[in-house]
Amino acid sequence: IQGFEADQLDLAADLWVVGNVARRGMPLIEALLNRNAPMISGPQWLGQVLLPRHRVLAISGTHGKTTTSALLAWILEATGHRPSFLIGGVPENFGVSARLSPSLAMPLATEAVHSDRSVPFVIEADEYDTAFFDKRSKFLHYRAEIAILNNLEFDHADIFPDLTAIETQFHHWVRTLPEAGRLIVNGREPALARVIDRGAWTPVEFFQHPEYWSIGSAQGSQDREVFEVFWRGELQGRVASTLVGEHNRSNILAAVAAAHAYGVAADQACAAISGFRGVQRRLQLRGEVGGIQVLDDFAHHPTAIAATLEGVRAQMQRLQSPGRLIAVLEPRSNTMKLGVMSSRLASSLESADLVFGYSGGLEWDLNAALAPLGSKAQAHADLQALVAAVARAATPGDRILVMSNGGFGGIHERLLAALA
Repeated sequence: IQGFEADQLDLAADLWVVGNVARRGMPLIEALLNRNAPMISGPQWLGQVLLPRHRVLAISGTHGKTTTSALLAWILEATGHRPSFLIGGVPENFGVSARLSPSLAMPLATEAVHSDRSVPFVIEADEYDTAFFDKRSKFLHYRAEIAILNNLEFDHADIFPDLTAIETQFHHWVRTLPEAGRLIVNGREPALARVIDRGAWTPVEFFQHPEYWSIGSAQGSQDREVFEVFWRGELQGRVASTLVGEHNRSNILAAVAAAHAYGVAADQACAAISGFRGVQRRLQLRGEVGGIQVLDDFAHHPTAIAATLEGVRAQMQRLQSPGRLIAVLEPRSNTMKLGVMSSRLASSLESADLVFGYSGGLEWDLNAALAPLGSKAQAHADLQALVAAVARAATPGDRILVMSNGGFGGIHERLLAALA
């Protein structure tokens, strides 16, 4: 049901599950409060009703949560474990972002139904706040057995004052994890090291660490990146993946480590990756016109922008692609809108041949932020003018990489139409 009008009270619901987009001042929320209607946050409902029937594998971090969650769900599916999952994107292998395992027949309920917890549940564990009445991070409601801490840097400037505040939320979550579980932690992340140094009561396995999980050098073929996976220096398996870039190799390694902690043999986990088809809006090809590709990616933080561009650039070099890499960016996230990351934008876009930014709705100067890139960068406040400028600049062989965490005004279709 769309909207937040008070007439939705006519549904006479037994329980209202409230997401964090709902806020004070919305007619429906005010009416619910006035009637003292029973309410629960979405994360709390998950934690009380769905998750207790499962062995929970939760994936956290500033970047890569969706891809890593999708990878882990696919590994478990490919090795016969038929997981339930809730992911912040649509994995191409499943065609849906959420599923209750076919192995688990479960009626809708408002109370937890406990079982032998033999079915895995892969959940993307976000540090953003839970609801207007619960400002804790969402993941504090997810009683995970196996948790991936993928990376951590400052983000969500609209609710966190600094990185230390986010580290505190992560450590609150670490304190809830069981001694019988497993923490899978990126060994290259100083912020995560500080989180673990505060105390961990769950066995820790590091990835991207030579004494734990690590990868060998990557080699490329026409459509695959191939690399070896090691545990304590011993070869565990070989991965052949359509995903590109060092950041995705790290995501794969984290997923393999978590699957192994669950009980999947490492060589089987590695082999399963070859069947992974990616996630919508993660370097998704939206179309090609006259030899010009239009790609879509969710990147919206400078670190993710740089990693995505570098991954595409490496793929183009491997394929000896003659074209240019054109970046088209909408700084749309709450953190970006506040301008907190504006000083990092130019360096994050440096590997692109041309850069086009959309400045509509921003209260800071995007042109000034892109100025260090010189003549190869420009910003437009009008979306149609931006589309026209990109279409004029593109030539056969180019790849246009559109990056935004929103719909960007249907720019992908507009670009394809303008190029036709």
